[in-house]
Amino acid sequence: MTLTTWDDDLCRVLEPNVCNTKRRIKVLEEMQKRGIPTVVWLTPILPFINDTEENITTILNECVRVGVKGIIDFGMGLTLREGDREYYYAALDKYFPGMKERYIKRYGNAYELPSPKAGELTEIFQRICKANGILLSPEDCFRFMNDLPEKYPQMSIFDLDALRNRKESE
Repeated sequence: MTLTTWDDDLCRVLEPNVCNTKRRIKVLEEMQKRGIPTVVWLTPILPFINDTEENITTILNECVRVGVKGIIDFGMGLTLREGDREYYYAALDKYFPGMKERYIKRYGNAYELPSPKAGELTEIFQRICKANGILLSPEDCFRFMNDLPEKYPQMSIFDLDALRNRKESE
């Protein structure tokens, strides 16, 4: 599951057709209660928009609280390919007037756009994950997910005995 921002108003702008982060945290919590392991993708972290210590710390602490197994972060920032950049800049003009010029001045036509706070935010990410036993390298998270089929066999919706057993064990 992806998580981007704790701010509901910002979430509606960044991801207008999905539920907010608080609702996604509730889903992760329910999955944990049912023994379903979870991995979060912390992305995108947009320079000057959701790249705050408060945002990252709040999301990470909520992941800790609900027992997320792993969190993937490919860097505190985003990547922009040709075509994507034009779309993104048009959205910046619409929702964050003046921000496009700030991006152009700092990044030009770069593919990788790291947050100016990337180092600090990465340190927070690593510290919270390590202190709480959360997988944080993409390799470890993907290895964990690849092992899931053996550890957590898919239940058939027609396997009523398995469903009854599962409900009884809750």
